[in-house]
This record gives sequence, C-alpha cells and structure tokens, in this order.
Amino acid sequence: MVLNINPAVRDATSAYFAGKKISWHWHANHGLSSQVSCLNFLMPLATRPKLLANVIGGALGLPGTSLTMLPVEDAPDGTKMFVGFEWIGGRDYLNETKTPRQRTRGANVTSADAVVRFEHGGRRETLLIEWKYTETYGQPIPPKGNDVRLGRYRDLLFSPAGPVRADAGLAVTDFFWEPFYQMARQQMLAFRMQEAREDGAERVRVLHISPAGNLPLHGVTAPALKALGTDAFEVFRSLLVRPDDFISAATESVFGAALAAAGPEDRPWADYLLGRYGFMRPT
Repeated sequence: MVLNINPAVRDATSAYFAGKKISWHWHANHGLSSQVSCLNFLMPLATRPKLLANVIGGALGLPGTSLTMLPVEDAPDGTKMFVGFEWIGGRDYLNETKTPRQRTRGANVTSADAVVRFEHGGRRETLLIEWKYTETYGQPIPPKGNDVRLGRYRDLLFSPAGPVRADAGLAVTDFFWEPFYQMARQQMLAFRMQEAREDGAERVRVLHISPAGNLPLHGVTAPALKALGTDAFEVFRSLLVRPDDFISAATESVFGAALAAAGPEDRPWADYLLGRYGFMRPT
C-alpha cells in the first residue's frame, strides 16, 4: 500500500502511520482508495503551512493570508505537522469504547480523514476533513449492532446536546444510512470537541471534500430524509442548528487555484496530482 503514496512523502507517511499506530483502510492498496487520495493531496502540505493556508482558505472562502495555520502534532522524527490524519479527538466524546486504550485512529471509532487547526480573526478554529473519492451509497448500515449505536448516540445527536435540530421530527435511526450515518457521527464529534474547547478551539467545523463528478455520492439515501431535498449534503446541512458548521466542497474548487498557481517549490506536488488524478486537470 505504501507504493500507492506519492513518492515524495512515501517514507514520511509510512513512519507517521507506524509511529501513531494508525490503521490503514481495507483498500489502501487500491488506486481508488479515498484514504490514499487524501494523503496524496494533503500529506505534502503537512509541513508547508503557507500553502496549506491557501488551500484551506479557498475551501472556506477566505484569503489564505488571513489564516495562521497551527501545528496539530509532531511527526515521529519531531517535525511539526500542520495536518493530522485519521483524527478521533482527544478523548472518547461519543462513548464508543470501554477503555481509552481501545481507541485506534482509523478503526472502530468515529474519525475524520484529516484535521487542521488555524487562527482567523483572533479566534482559534479546528476543521475536521472528510475525504471522498469514488464512493457511492444506497443501502442502510448493517442492522446488527443498531441497538448499541442507538445507545451511544441517542443523547448526543439532537439539540441542545448535539448538532442536529430537535424540531426536525427525526430519530437517530433515521440517520442509519450512509453517508448520513458517518456525517452525523463526525458532526457530533465536532460539536463535542467545540464544547470541550479542545486545543483551545472556539469553533470546530466539518469540511466534506469530494470530486465534482461524483454525482451519485450526492444521492439522498435515507428514506426519512428524501422529502427534504435531492442533495445529501444540502439536506444534512439544513438539519443542523448551525448549518455553516458543515461545508461541502468539490476537490477541484478546494485545490484548483493552488495547483494552477504552483511555483517551482510547489510544482512537484502539483505535477504529481495533475498527473495521477486526471479530473483535476483544467478543461
């Protein structure tokens, strides 16, 4: 699977995953792996905060110069990293494990594909990033274990104790369809991290990134939500007490400007992405 990673960050990625005991996804050895795609786009920026600020600023509709990126954690060799991967938060906010030792980044607990931290306008913020590539959904999650899921999340999803509007007339089980199940859990994680002011963050949001061409990903799969709209991400956003806490953006719009403006120092990163991911090439 390591051979699936951009050669420029291959060794650093391998050392990072081993050092942090992060689990690789099942299909990380496949060219269509979303985990690998996320790493290829973002791992080269983990030690380049100015370029990272331009990318994140573009996703949020802010000038990159207005963001001061903050370190997330240290790499195994002590290098400051401004992007963390398979992020699960500083503690078990969602009651998903019996002991802290059971928490493994990337497996069996709610996680974000990546996390960044920054200061903007005098306020510290955290952004959880969910990365999609070729995924599509349609079926409900396997029913085995739903009683456990309901027990975990019933008191964490709806306002005032959670991010989803209590007046929407919905139950936790209405979200037991992907991608809504994953989005709900990540939004609950963001909500709890913000409540706890983890790492001093006054605001924690979720940024969902996927290729513009993956239209099936936008389908509304959950039967109870179909009457609310035809785009899964717009429907989910409309259900939040604070809709701006969830941002859905196309991969092309997030990275396009930075790739087009890449100078000599950034050119290898840009050329690799444009060469491997054809949908990123200008038309």
